[in-house]
Amino acid sequence: MKPAPFEYVAPDTIEEACEHLAAAGGGATVLAGGQTLLPLLALRMSQPFVLVDIQRIRDLVGVKPAADGGTRIGPMTRQSAVIDDATIARKLPLVATATRHIGHHPIRNRGTIGGSIALGEPAAELPATALALGAVVELRSTRGTRRVAAEELYWGPYSTAIESDELMTAIDFPDWPADSIALFRELAPRPGDFALVGLTGAVSVREGRIARAGLAWFGMGPTPIRARQAEAALLGQTLDKLEVGEVAELAVRETAPFDDHHASAEYRRTVGRRLFARTLNEAVSVRRSA
Repeated sequence: MKPAPFEYVAPDTIEEACEHLAAAGGGATVLAGGQTLLPLLALRMSQPFVLVDIQRIRDLVGVKPAADGGTRIGPMTRQSAVIDDATIARKLPLVATATRHIGHHPIRNRGTIGGSIALGEPAAELPATALALGAVVELRSTRGTRRVAAEELYWGPYSTAIESDELMTAIDFPDWPADSIALFRELAPRPGDFALVGLTGAVSVREGRIARAGLAWFGMGPTPIRARQAEAALLGQTLDKLEVGEVAELAVRETAPFDDHHASAEYRRTVGRRLFARTLNEAVSVRRSA
């Protein structure tokens, strides 16, 4: 099929893009990397009146320090660039790891970090990673600028708090201690497919005890899901006396998996429980032997 007719605009600045979005009155769609949008346009599952191509806006690309001391990533930063960036490798290794699991090289070469986070695919790696690490997105419109925490961003499958006239202009990740333990594992039908079950997060250990934890599931419900009870159970625990099985049970209890043609909800719970326990056990073992 071919896309339905639409007006195409390619602004050079954030301000110009926001003006186009406002003028469209809810009938515009933003084109970033296009890895999801272009097939949807071709199938006429998305039929915008105006397509706002933001690939020319240089202010939306790159990695730099955030105002609060964290790391700010421009939403138009390509996923392949995220993987190769030295700052992200040093300060946000979990983001680099999660991004490596997205699709295949051609997809990561065109796909953007902001496009993935804004889309809100429930089984995608980056929305859940942003949630686990406590990221905040900056949204701009002709009405002004606002910041939305990742935990408040996702309402349902492909449904977010981003208004139709808003443009994502940055993703801010807070600093985590340099020796934090990154946790990431997913089960997918084939390499590059969306995950049936995925876990992403980090824990920070201070003086032998877990002082900070951020954990999130993907592929386990209608949105990425924060494992808050499991996080709370980990705090204050020592690595040598950690009851991993009990924490895994808490973590799975917070999910909302579903039946589909790939797997049943019960299968996802069973795999999730084992995946959580194995991932945490392996991470703890590496830390103990270090």
